[in-house]
Amino acid sequence: MSAVRRIASVLLPLVALLAGRPVDAQKLRPNVEKPGVLRVCADPDNMPASNQKGEGYENKIAELVALEWHSTVEYAWWPIRRGFFARALNGRYCDVAITAPSLIDMAGVTKPYFRSAYVIVYRKDSGLNLTTLDDPAFKKLRIGVNLLNADAENTPPAMALSAHGVVGNLVGFTTFFSEKGDHPQDIIDAVADKKIDVAIVWGPLAGYFVRRATAPLVVNVIESDSVSGIPFAYNISMGVRRRDHALQDSLQTVLDRKHDAIIDILKGYDIPMLPIPADTGRKMGAAR
Repeated sequence: MSAVRRIASVLLPLVALLAGRPVDAQKLRPNVEKPGVLRVCADPDNMPASNQKGEGYENKIAELVALEWHSTVEYAWWPIRRGFFARALNGRYCDVAITAPSLIDMAGVTKPYFRSAYVIVYRKDSGLNLTTLDDPAFKKLRIGVNLLNADAENTPPAMALSAHGVVGNLVGFTTFFSEKGDHPQDIIDAVADKKIDVAIVWGPLAGYFVRRATAPLVVNVIESDSVSGIPFAYNISMGVRRRDHALQDSLQTVLDRKHDAIIDILKGYDIPMLPIPADTGRKMGAAR
């Protein structure tokens, strides 16, 4: 796997390198599109993105799109693991993924509708002032990073820290809920509880759980790292099947018309957002 694809695969809990299976997708029939129904693939327990209670920002955005189309939302509940796009979306269990990396190859994408980045999180009372991975303090701190498997070099923060010579003081956390009792917010709770000194976390996850932490925390955005050359900021689009150009165009119309409302939804989840550069990210239709 190339470095670019490896980074893209871990920038969101949307394209993970773990095995998975559908939960309720088997109740839907592949290849059956329903008039007046927006069929969305979403994780049943992956806040702040989505859950079966409809509490995530993906749920709210899906409802907004459906309202614009005078449609109802029907979910194919599919845990975010390997196969989310290849099996769930392209297998026609659903028609839309509300969040998709703009550079993904497995789906057609709209133009980016928001851009976020990894962030540095630490306690406000820690005395730290960490804004870049160049800070020598990282070599002495207990650093939390999300891992997708046993290889610590498969995430952008871990790969970048390795380039800085920071390897022996990383503490791995899962990105997802697990049968062992792991939770996505564990990495943020560990900072608040002083089990680790600092965490480097994907912005949407960090922003949401920092607001709910038991201690005041600092959140500093990292857009890039000059030493490793690894990007930390990414454009996010909506995903459809690669040849479903009509749906892609229709979604783009909604994104353009309801841009402010969608941004308000994202802000409501404390998602750190950056301006979308005009010359970055795939333009809609580039894969046609």
